[in-house]
Amino acid sequence: MTIRRIVPNLTTKSPEAMAENRDFYGRIGFEEVMDMGWVTTLASPSNPTAQVSFLTHDETAPVIPDLSVEVEDVDAVYARVLESGAEIVHGLRDEEWGVRRFFVRDPEGRVVNVLSHRR
Repeated sequence: MTIRRIVPNLTTKSPEAMAENRDFYGRIGFEEVMDMGWVTTLASPSNPTAQVSFLTHDETAPVIPDLSVEVEDVDAVYARVLESGAEIVHGLRDEEWGVRRFFVRDPEGRVVNVLSHRR
């Protein structure tokens, strides 16, 4: 299984807070790479896989995941997770913004968004 990147997902209370976070993390060196209104992702220009996301909510899921893990083959990971009996919080699906993803709960109760970008 190939992991491409891991992104912490930080809950924010409002669009104004998103802007404040974008400004704060911009001073550290992050740049905005995605803004969908409800989720904004910032990345390092020198290492684009070093990212952080801010969410006010998740547009198509019941909860905000604690972190996102981009994998090479989300279907294979989903099959392994199902076999293990882990709790699926949000079933495998294609999202309109170009990812295929599911949410699973880890042993400590954190929700992990496992995804691949569709080609």
